Amino acid sequence: MKKLIFSLLICLSAVAAKAQIGYNYSQYELGFTAGVNTQHTDFIKKNSTYAFGGQFTYNFTPYINFMAEVNVGALRGDSIITSLPSNFAYNNDYTSVAFRAQLQAGELFDYSRSPFGNALKNFYISGGVGVLYTDLKVYDTGQLSAESKGSSIFIPAKLGYEFKFFNSYNEPFLKLDLGYQLNYIMSDNFDGYTSGKYSDAFTQFSVGLRFAIGGTTSYRKAIHW
Repeated sequence: MKKLIFSLLICLSAVAAKAQIGYNYSQYELGFTAGVNTQHTDFIKKNSTYAFGGQFTYNFTPYINFMAEVNVGALRGDSIITSLPSNFAYNNDYTSVAFRAQLQAGELFDYSRSPFGNALKNFYISGGVGVLYTDLKVYDTGQLSAESKGSSIFIPAKLGYEFKFFNSYNEPFLKLDLGYQLNYIMSDNFDGYTSGKYSDAFTQFSVGLRFAIGGTTSYRKAIHW
């Protein structure tokens, strides 16, 4: 009798596990990003610069994500938009710490049995708040004329698409993230000058990889089909 009950429990466990295939996902992820920055400040020339970072993600669902991230990068500009001579330039090395919430389209509609809906489900919008810690250098005719360190609040707003890769249990274990992010700085002095009526900002094209690290749970509908 005990053997029969034990066998039934094993069968039920196997059936339950099989029923969850395609529904399970990891709540926690670690990721890495690389991006190309473009400055939008009081300087006309928009030099391309680079940024790199790390990310920790909590997945409330597969399509509602909360992210804490750290980035290190730089911004440069030449030819200032004022009456000053155009031989002024700046370089600002920064470290940013930000928190974002991300909503993917798959949370909003039923994508099952629809190849088109299945492709759309991974588009996302994201927003949050962060702090930029900066080391600003201003140059006059190639010579360093001023240097200062400080911090500024910024608002990250991001659009993107996430490619999900699945393991043998149809659980997403790796994600490739392609995104375009506007970082609106709550200051007009990020470049060392205050001019005009708009605050400084910069945009970033980024590529990221996120890896599932545990906390497996189930979603209300199949993630993979």
